[in-house]
Amino acid sequence: MPAPVVPWGGLAGPPVEPVTGWRATTRLARDHYVRLDGNDYSVHPAVIGRRVDVVADLHRVQVRCDGHPVADHARVWARHQTISDPAHVTAAQALRRARGGLLRPAAEPEVQIRCLAD
Repeated sequence: MPAPVVPWGGLAGPPVEPVTGWRATTRLARDHYVRLDGNDYSVHPAVIGRRVDVVADLHRVQVRCDGHPVADHARVWARHQTISDPAHVTAAQALRRARGGLLRPAAEPEVQIRCLAD
């Protein structure tokens, strides 16, 4: 039986792989996107205003809220791109429509109108 091939000139690797990638915690803004390396990645709008964990490696960008996944995108290396999941866009539109029914214009205040001839 041949001996196993050991990389790095005969030196064994570390017992545990080093952690690579990027990790951050942020509060999700009203536009429901997180920014990473100049790109914006959509997040499900149900967690707007809550703290989310953003984890990125060489291939994926994942966002979790309270341990539950709320976004998973392929990482894009081009700059100034907006990456949107169609499900996130649809959910944001539904939330806007539901919120639109709650907003009403303010009533005009009753004030006395002065005659300009005075």
